Amino acid sequence: MNTLVEDAKNHGSAVGLPSDKVTIRGGKPLRGRIELKGAKNLVTKAMVAAILGDTPSVLKNVPNISDVRVVRGLLEVHGVVVEEGVEEGELVLDPKNVESAHFADIDAHAGSSRIPILFCGPLLHRLGEAFIPDLGGCRIGDRPIDYHLEVLRNFGAKVEKLPSGIRMSAPNGLKGAKVSLPYPSVGATEQVLLTAVRADGITELAGAAIEPEIMDLINILQKMGAIITVETDRVIRIEGVDKLDGYTHRALFDRNEAASWAAAALATDGDIFVGGAQQAEMLTFLNVFRKVGGAFEIAEDGIRFYHPGGELKPVIIETDVHPGFMTDWQQPLVVALTKAKGVSIVHETVYEQRFGFVDALVEMGASIEVHKECLGGRPCRFGQRNFKHSAVIQGPSQLHGADIEVPDLRGGFSHLIAALTAEGTSTVSNVGIIARGYENFITKLELLGADFVLEG
Repeated sequence: MNTLVEDAKNHGSAVGLPSDKVTIRGGKPLRGRIELKGAKNLVTKAMVAAILGDTPSVLKNVPNISDVRVVRGLLEVHGVVVEEGVEEGELVLDPKNVESAHFADIDAHAGSSRIPILFCGPLLHRLGEAFIPDLGGCRIGDRPIDYHLEVLRNFGAKVEKLPSGIRMSAPNGLKGAKVSLPYPSVGATEQVLLTAVRADGITELAGAAIEPEIMDLINILQKMGAIITVETDRVIRIEGVDKLDGYTHRALFDRNEAASWAAAALATDGDIFVGGAQQAEMLTFLNVFRKVGGAFEIAEDGIRFYHPGGELKPVIIETDVHPGFMTDWQQPLVVALTKAKGVSIVHETVYEQRFGFVDALVEMGASIEVHKECLGGRPCRFGQRNFKHSAVIQGPSQLHGADIEVPDLRGGFSHLIAALTAEGTSTVSNVGIIARGYENFITKLELLGADFVLEG
């Protein structure tokens, strides 16, 4: 069985998805209301942060996704007691008995996830050692962990690469460090935050990511007793403290899922109210959504996204770190852009191999060409590295049904949207991968009136 298929089945079964394959009859607008929970990119890191506390933490608004199950399993093999709270989507995490775990146990629970690298700082503080296996993740580009390891070395960690993975130790404790990121990496910023809060002395992080999920993680750490200052020009200063307590926190909504359902509404001529979505974190997306020809209404409890009628308009998009247009937003929106009259350009500057998903769209009738050049914006770090990272979309195109294999999380949801808007019937396989970041997406499709059946 190939790795992607195996991952899909594992992800799907982890959240009760009864099948790896769905058959969709397209052409029906999605209409109705769905509800969001917390952001995948915040919740999993907040769960790791609980290791740093001397008392239990309570995390609310946790989605039922397979990435959460992965982190829960990793916490439990390290001795953290994780229990359901009093309300739906609430977890209580008690780190009182944190202990070392065997490589095999970590590897078995991690699967394709890259989250174990973020356990290292907290475990070094609690135990003086940490182990991580080889790391996986969605195959959308280079996500090396070397920089994570270098950051940990800066704090005083000793890193030993073994055939089975990586062992780290901190015989003299971790010390504050001066770190400068060559690119505002979210993962590297999280690594510094989770390590620096208990390190001895002051840490200065230059070139930090400042995504809303990063800021919410900082909120959590501050609740625990950390001293963190976010300065101008992407500089974060952390004053290490001797002790942290647990936290009680309601996670920020998942803006990537909100944007995905918004794109689905636009592509299918639909009307979807996304409960829990908030304007401030969606500002950049909302501007582009309006430029394309979509409409939205802001309410206290969410945002209504809908196609108001008329032709969609082409746009030029360049993905970027926050506050720019997120890379996770472009893939679902590309499907809607196949219906826009004219030429749209999407320049991907965050992940160099994120356009693999367009092959299926072309097979379904889309007119999309992918280029190595930096199109539609400033030259980026991929421009001279021979990666196809700019897409030219000519529309409008009428998509037709096809057999599709999901390649990664966001690309997979984009394939669902394409199948929903296409003429005829499509079969989408490996849909378990989508369960990594989209809670109960099959149930949500039912609520929105999609015409589909799960294959046995």
